[in-house]
Amino acid sequence: MALSDGDNKIRRELRIHERLDDLRADLADYIAEISDASVQARGVFSIAISGGSLIGLLGKLLEAPYNKIMDWSKWYVFWADERVVAKDHADSNYKLARDGLLSKVPVISSHVNSINDSVSAEEAADDYEFVIRQLVKTRVVSVSEVSDCPKFDLILLGLGPDGHVASLFPNHSALNEREVWVTFVTDSPKPPPERITFTLPVINSASNVAVVVTGDSKAEAVHLAIDDVGPDYPVIPVKMVQPATGKLVWFLDNLAASKLDDSSLIK
Repeated sequence: MALSDGDNKIRRELRIHERLDDLRADLADYIAEISDASVQARGVFSIAISGGSLIGLLGKLLEAPYNKIMDWSKWYVFWADERVVAKDHADSNYKLARDGLLSKVPVISSHVNSINDSVSAEEAADDYEFVIRQLVKTRVVSVSEVSDCPKFDLILLGLGPDGHVASLFPNHSALNEREVWVTFVTDSPKPPPERITFTLPVINSASNVAVVVTGDSKAEAVHLAIDDVGPDYPVIPVKMVQPATGKLVWFLDNLAASKLDDSSLIK
């Protein structure tokens, strides 16, 4: 079930699926469509992903027809957030994406932009921003029309039960960062404590942002993010994901959407 919110200043769409396999197929279609459009328009496709359960939901990309029709050589892969651990560590988002997807498709290895895992979190954030700035200069990554931020073709985000996206946690100072593109966290409320993360201005400058959520443990966060809950409720980080000129799409299973108000389920 796809629902749009035409009256909302945010270009938002809800895609709610009864079966998890249908969600995976719809997500693969969506990624393939944006990839193709970006390659046709710019010759490249810049995609930033998070870790966690999101990687497991990308499995359809390994199947026909996606594994055949995707122009993998034009993909440039980034991380919307990363844990500052070794690349072979179980907590590494890079390892999760490599093992679950990237090692199984012909993405060019030099196009996979992982963080420097041999330095501090602050240095890793600075290094990662430098890499992105170089690729903005060469237009591998576009630049926003309304700010100096990079404009990724697609940013894929998961959602925590507390409403966090990337490594932007509730009530954390990183939510207020407006100057840098990539910031660092040394006190994550969930382990590991040291992380780097895109800032909200970068996320909100993307051409397309998808928030992919499954399971009833996330239902309350989905409700607080999407429904008009009023000023008595906290503004959780995912509610601050409001693309300036891009489009926001929510991919939900029935469990994640179970607490949504009927008013939000109207085209």
